Amino acid sequence: MTLKSYKQPDYFLIDDLLTAEHKTIRNAIRDWVNREVKPIIEEACLKHETPLQLIKKMGSIGVFGPFLPIEYGGSGLDYISYGLIMQELERGDSAIRSTASVQTSLVMFPIFTFGSEDQKNLFLPKLAEGKIIGSFGLTEANHGSNPGGMLTRIVDKGDHYILNGSKMWITNSSISDIAIVWAKDEQNIIRGLIVEKGMKGFTAPETHNKWSLRASCTGELVFDNVEVPKENLLPAAQGLKAPMMCLNSARYGIAWGVLGAACECYDTALNYALERKQFDKPIASFQLQQKKLAEILTEITKAQLMVWRLGTLKNEGKETPAMISMAKRNNVNMALETARETRQILGAMGITADFPIMRHMMNLESVITYEGTHDVHLLITGHDITGLSAYK
Repeated sequence: MTLKSYKQPDYFLIDDLLTAEHKTIRNAIRDWVNREVKPIIEEACLKHETPLQLIKKMGSIGVFGPFLPIEYGGSGLDYISYGLIMQELERGDSAIRSTASVQTSLVMFPIFTFGSEDQKNLFLPKLAEGKIIGSFGLTEANHGSNPGGMLTRIVDKGDHYILNGSKMWITNSSISDIAIVWAKDEQNIIRGLIVEKGMKGFTAPETHNKWSLRASCTGELVFDNVEVPKENLLPAAQGLKAPMMCLNSARYGIAWGVLGAACECYDTALNYALERKQFDKPIASFQLQQKKLAEILTEITKAQLMVWRLGTLKNEGKETPAMISMAKRNNVNMALETARETRQILGAMGITADFPIMRHMMNLESVITYEGTHDVHLLITGHDITGLSAYK
């Protein structure tokens, strides 16, 4: 099966709901993924290597901060365009989309939303071009689903802060030039800081031996009496709401992104089932294979409609964090189940690097956990509809 054979499923003609600009953007990113990502991604995953050569190329095609204003390096695009970009990047690999998600929603977004004008002008254009890489430090070893319990601290020393603590499971950790770090001040208020590579006492060891997201750099951020200048504090970020706003932006992108992985798994399995013969006929002619394909396509279609509607609401400023949680949870679970079912259609061939399904499946095992676990997002929906919290 060749790259040109990929055909995105669109059973309910959702393309008719997109503008010409949306389709142009999507097709441009799809072509770039075909040229730059698909030929190298299997080997990168097998070798547990991050394809760093792609980062500046990603900046050149505008996937970093596309919804931010042009004057800060963005493209001024709407949120459906952003979603489509994430979808196509994740069709390449979840690691590629993760890099764009972190750079955009967890680094550029907080600087744009909570930062000073000097911070915006200094960092955003470089981040947009991929000249510098960012990471986001919220999760700690003992505080994942409960980030408000973080132990990382800053102490005011007059013209600077002293930062101590550590963060874990950080995408881009060891390759990042700056990190958006969340810590409690002396009044126990959560504050955001821009911590720069090279600051004394700041290290970022990489996490090895992962079975998932193998083309993505994951690691820790460790702070041992790091002196952070006062001008690196994000002035408008106070309280847990600030980092949660960043996560909501990232979760929105994930809800779109995983569709790319699901669609590629489906398309791969459909083509395989039509070509693979057993008992003198294509396996696509057997009822159980048709059942799998029909159910998968149904779930993909439902997920497509969900994020399209969510995107229109986000463009209008009407989306809620609970809506984003529902979409993230539903779509990641759908994509993971799609990968598992389509792997079965390919049989033993499904576990090889000749096809992308097993790689997507392993990646999605991480995506269903990060940016809010599958279970916590369910409880967020429960909280929203009952008004009663079950996770505190």
